[in-house]
Amino acid sequence: MLALAPDAASRKAGSKLAAPGPWSGAGARPEEGGGAVWGECSGSGSKPYRTVVDLSGEGKGEEKSGPGFNCSCPSRKFPCKHALGLLLLWASGEAAVPVAQDPPPGWAEQWLDRRRKRAEKAAAGPAAAASAPVDEEAARRRGERRAEWITAGVTELEQRLADLLRGGLAAAEGAGYGQWDETAARMVDAQAPGLASRVRELASLPGSGADWAGRLLEECALLHTLNQGWLRLEELPEPLAATVRSRVGLTTDAAALLASGPPVRDHWLVLAQRDGDDGRLVTRRIWLHGRSSGRMALLLSYGVAGRAPELSLPVGLSLDADLVYYPAARPLRAVLGTRHAPPVESAGPPPGGGVEAALSAYGEALRDDPWLEAWPVVLDGVVPLQGPDGHWQLADGEGEGGVGAALPVDPRHRDGTGLWQLASISGGAPVTLFAEYGHRGAVPLTTWAPEPVAL
Repeated sequence: MLALAPDAASRKAGSKLAAPGPWSGAGARPEEGGGAVWGECSGSGSKPYRTVVDLSGEGKGEEKSGPGFNCSCPSRKFPCKHALGLLLLWASGEAAVPVAQDPPPGWAEQWLDRRRKRAEKAAAGPAAAASAPVDEEAARRRGERRAEWITAGVTELEQRLADLLRGGLAAAEGAGYGQWDETAARMVDAQAPGLASRVRELASLPGSGADWAGRLLEECALLHTLNQGWLRLEELPEPLAATVRSRVGLTTDAAALLASGPPVRDHWLVLAQRDGDDGRLVTRRIWLHGRSSGRMALLLSYGVAGRAPELSLPVGLSLDADLVYYPAARPLRAVLGTRHAPPVESAGPPPGGGVEAALSAYGEALRDDPWLEAWPVVLDGVVPLQGPDGHWQLADGEGEGGVGAALPVDPRHRDGTGLWQLASISGGAPVTLFAEYGHRGAVPLTTWAPEPVAL
């Protein structure tokens, strides 16, 4: 149960709540009746936090996805310390959390019922879709209509980029965000959210540093390349065409992908898990490494603002499961399919390489996908170092000529506590590290000391 915790702090806090003192109204329902456990935990507020855990999982037998959690506390960690504490208390015996003779309280029953209905709908989805008549002609017309809208948006964006370069980049510094916001809104209207996101990124570059004009020109060139890829989509090899579609914003339905894509079964080590919140949506990114295939994979899961996504795979666990990759020139993003066994603790980190190997891996990925922001790498034997200018680097042993190689750390992550935590773990000695490396630098995510530590 502690392995479900998103980090060490949650494990510690959850263990402190594994006692009857702060809990009231705790009860459990056996698995035969749809296993669940619930309770109210007193906290700093006037009202106790209401916590419920679905023990049955979404699905049956091997298709179960694990426990589901819900808590009224404001924590964005998933599961929160209250859910972990309740599970540990329930595991201590029936004396702590008795089997309820009556149904769960209304607030718990409502959430359990909604979760059950979602699971039934998801299970019935593929079968219902297969039995329902498919209007292929209507689907084709919808696809063609959206493609026309995107093409119109791309053509307009190309004209705006040409106007920007014709007028000179210096004019962009004092133009403000207005023109970029309006252009991004036009791309949303054209149903090309990927282009809209890239346009918004352009807005932050003017005046952002000494070489902002060069970086703006580079991003404009990449955006122009993506536009031209869409306008010449039929001339591209299919893997590259799939990459262009995804970068523009056309997505593949996960259920359809699972039904049609070839599964890759492996023992997948959970390398890192990180949440991002833009105020509207919580995005959880989970990185995996296949023990036999050696492949990297990225799972994305989403939750509404203020609520973490339900998919949670604690770092350091190994999962015997099927993954299906989204089509791309350099496949990375995947969707989780059948789990063949419960997750178990991994023996240690995957094999890694030095700085040169990381540069090579990123370069090869960039060759296939020029719009790639970063690529996951495992660095073995690197030392985190902070230079006199305050900039961090990840340096490995000596290279040719007695000069060691080093990767710069992404400047957007240089002020966080994770780097100092990594430095304290290292103590000047080499460590094994999982990171994302891209054109901005490396973002350390996990190290092993000897157990995995999220940074």
